[in-house]
Amino acid sequence: MFRFGDPSALYWLAVLPLVLVVLVLARRWRRMRIAAFGHAEAVSRLMPYASGGRWWARNVLYLLALALLVVGLARPQFGVAREDVKGRGSEIMVVLDVSRSMLAEDVKPSRLERAKLEISKLVSELKRDRVGLILFAGRAYVQLPITSDFAAAQLFLQSVNTDMIQQQGTVMGEALSLAMKSFGPSERMGKAIVLISDGESHDDDPLSVARQAAKEGIRIFTVGFGSPSGSLIRQPGGGVLKDAAGNPVVTRLDEKTLADIASTTGGVYLRAEVHQGSLSPIISRIEDLEKGEYDKVTYTRYNEQFQPFLLVALLLVVLASAMLERKNRWLSLRGVKSLNKH
Repeated sequence: MFRFGDPSALYWLAVLPLVLVVLVLARRWRRMRIAAFGHAEAVSRLMPYASGGRWWARNVLYLLALALLVVGLARPQFGVAREDVKGRGSEIMVVLDVSRSMLAEDVKPSRLERAKLEISKLVSELKRDRVGLILFAGRAYVQLPITSDFAAAQLFLQSVNTDMIQQQGTVMGEALSLAMKSFGPSERMGKAIVLISDGESHDDDPLSVARQAAKEGIRIFTVGFGSPSGSLIRQPGGGVLKDAAGNPVVTRLDEKTLADIASTTGGVYLRAEVHQGSLSPIISRIEDLEKGEYDKVTYTRYNEQFQPFLLVALLLVVLASAMLERKNRWLSLRGVKSLNKH
C-alpha cells in the first residue's frame, strides 16, 4: 500500500506553474533588452557562446528538483507488513441515547454533546479492551460493531447526532438487548455495557433485560445526564420542543430507573453532573473484569520513503548549478579546429 504521511504538502506543487510563468516572462524580457542593442543576427555574432537551450535545461532541472522536494516533504510511505496482533482485555458496549430529550441544555453544552465528550474520554482509557457503540431513540442500531480500533470508535462518535434515528422514543430495553447480542462468543472474557441516557424510557421494560443480563454475567454501568427538576428541549432550528397540545415538553432525569438497572447487574450508577463528568468509578470496575484473548484488527506498518526523492532533488540542483548558460568556449574552439582539419 502507498500513502502520503503529510498530503497537505502537495499543495505546494501548485506553485510550479507560477514559477514557470515567471521564467517565461523573464526570458522574454531579456530577449527584448538584447534586441534593443541592434539586429538579432548582429547581436548573435557579438554573443557567439550564448545558449538559450542551456538556459531552459538548467531551469527545467531546478523545477524538477523543486517538484521532487515537495513530494519528499509530503512523506511518501509504502506499507511493508501486515500483522495480526493478539490482545487481551474485556468487551465494552457503549449504549448512547440520541433521542430529542438529549438536546436539553441542563448539562452544558447539551446532554448529548457532554455525553459524547465523556465517551471519548472513556474510549481513550480502554486501551486494552474492545469497544462497540449502539445508538437508540425509537429504535436501536449498532453504530460500531465491537472492535479494538479506537481511532474508528472516536471517528464514529464525532458524527453522532439526534437526526441519525428519525423514529423518536426511548427503547432502552431494546438497546440493552441488542448490546447483549453484540458481544463476541468468548465466555472467558468479561463483558460490560455502559448505558448513557437521561433515564426516560416510555416504550419498554429495561429492568427485565437487566435481569437477563445479570444471569449471563454481563454488568451494566449507567450514567445519567440531566437534572431531576427537568429542562426544556431546545430545537436545532430555534425554539423549544412542544407536545401535540402546544405545551413545552419538559424532560427530567430518571435516576431511579438508571440506578435500578445498574444495581440489578452489580454495576454502578453515576450522575454526570454530581461526578463532574468523571467516569473513573466505572473505569476502575471495568479494569477488574475478566480479561480474555482476542485478535486485534489487522493493521499496516508504513516505512518512510522520502529519502530517494530528496536525494534525486539534491543531485538535480547540483547538476543544474554546474550547467553554464553559455556554451563552453574551449570546447567550441576545439570543435572548429577539428572541422578545419577535415
